[in-house]
Amino acid sequence: MKETNDSIIIKSAETDEELCGRGYVHCTAWKEAYRGIVCDRYLDTMTVEATTARARQFPENTLVARDKEKVVGFAVYGPSRDEDLTNAGEVVAIYVLSEYYGRKIGYRLMNEAISRLKEYDTIFVWVLEKNERAIRFYQRYGFEFDGCKKEWNLGTPVTIVRMILIDPSRNLC
Repeated sequence: MKETNDSIIIKSAETDEELCGRGYVHCTAWKEAYRGIVCDRYLDTMTVEATTARARQFPENTLVARDKEKVVGFAVYGPSRDEDLTNAGEVVAIYVLSEYYGRKIGYRLMNEAISRLKEYDTIFVWVLEKNERAIRFYQRYGFEFDGCKKEWNLGTPVTIVRMILIDPSRNLC
């Protein structure tokens, strides 16, 4: 567990309350970050109940950012799920509530996720191609596009792009 200078604590998700918080952040952060990028109809069908059920189904490798009793962000990490990057680590998700933007919580979550993926020489993320805020965050951290793209259907087709951090020991933040 790491305590920071502004009451935010980054830790492994250990309780059902923290997984429920992850579910809330997942649903809320998607709606905050993806309006105008992902089809509104798709976002409007998202529920905290569904994202909480997913959090409970896959609790492993989950970090939460807590502000006292409230979960305000989370990250999920693990070994690569991509067939072409078999010996790599992946940051599967990283989200922070918009009211907590600018407090370096995303960096703290990323730092902890990467420290837990230290066995890998390569770490990557997938990001929506039109999510400029997230792309800037990853670029400041040291991630670069590797040219891989995929299409997802989130109500309408969207493109996701892969970004790779070649040297995870080079912590830029």
